[in-house]
Amino acid sequence: MRTLAANGKTPINTLEKGDSKLMWTVKEKLLLGMTTQEYMAQAVRNPFNWLLAVIFAVGLPIIIGRFAFGLGYVTHSSYDYPWGLFLGWGLFVMVPLSASGFMLGTTVEVFGRKDFKPIERLALLNGLLGYFFAVVFLQVDLGQPWRLIYPMFVSLGPAAVLFLVAWHVATYLSVQVAELVPAFAEWMGMPKLKKFIKSMIIGLTIAGIILSTLHQGALGALFTYAPGKVHPLWFSAPFLWFHFFTSSIFAGLCMLIVVSTICKKSMAWRCDANFTDNLDRLTLGLAKGATLALITYLVIKIIAVAHDSDWHYLATGWGQWFMLEMLIGVILPIILFTYSIRNNLAGLARFTALITVLGIALNRLNTALITFNWKLYQEIPHWREVVIVITIYALYIVTYRFILYRLPILYSWKESKDV
Repeated sequence: MRTLAANGKTPINTLEKGDSKLMWTVKEKLLLGMTTQEYMAQAVRNPFNWLLAVIFAVGLPIIIGRFAFGLGYVTHSSYDYPWGLFLGWGLFVMVPLSASGFMLGTTVEVFGRKDFKPIERLALLNGLLGYFFAVVFLQVDLGQPWRLIYPMFVSLGPAAVLFLVAWHVATYLSVQVAELVPAFAEWMGMPKLKKFIKSMIIGLTIAGIILSTLHQGALGALFTYAPGKVHPLWFSAPFLWFHFFTSSIFAGLCMLIVVSTICKKSMAWRCDANFTDNLDRLTLGLAKGATLALITYLVIKIIAVAHDSDWHYLATGWGQWFMLEMLIGVILPIILFTYSIRNNLAGLARFTALITVLGIALNRLNTALITFNWKLYQEIPHWREVVIVITIYALYIVTYRFILYRLPILYSWKESKDV
């Protein structure tokens, strides 16, 4: 792509072709201004595409087998261990990492921090795709996706936390789609549609804040259905919802730092100067917010242990595992973020964000899988379950890349008068 961009083949960032009045067709925009042969040639030359092809060749037949032969074909799930990787990773990890949407939407549209505008759409896209693929993982776990309408409209359970989560995720997905419509409208040349969405962007943003904050905490409240199964160091009935909500704040901000870094390194041809020139400053700004959320999370975790009188568990093997999680995933990032902010080290902030993302993933896997039924036995995921998770995540990456290549997410769309 970089070679083609240097030769003037890409990128397309306006409706018109150069100085002419000819308009790019939808096909040309999908192919990034290349012929079909040129597009296929560059795709074949990319070694990452070959890795994806191998993953899909192995994983897609197994996904078909899951729906053909049932959940038992791909998992070891049981009444003792109802949470598998499909939910442990696909739902409990991906949802907090997708909190960047409501965080940056609030920052830019509500608090008026227009200096974060260059990464706002990337944050919204990260939120949209994270939530969408969390639903995909959920459907692979539940099966019969055509019956999704039943628990939401037919067999209602309004007293259930899962009913709350389902409706919030569904409506928040709709809000996030609407928030990204302006980017699509620019790409398709629909100024009236963009203007219509922009006229209600404040309402959409506030709706996103309400919906996302509620279901982030509700994910933690799900574990109150199984008191005593999660290890006490990871379970606290009065505080678990707050743990999940607070952790989603720094998880979303750190995931945005990681994603923006990957975009700058691997898609520099698609990024404009407004994105690349401001990214270091924006990264340190995100790091400040993540640090405050990490400190809040650490304080609430300590209060929860004190409230439930769980100090004695710290002297056990599980306690050592808990302290390792807190040290690597919370305390170390606080120290490194603070140092990077004080010394203006954006590179260190990016490395710290990666550590934090891995730390929140470990926390959610600990809560949903590793410490679940801690008094019984440890469940090892089925190899087919691991393959399916890798396959769906690879599809998530492909979708992410497809959109970033085309829609004005990392760059500003040029209107005709600017050409």
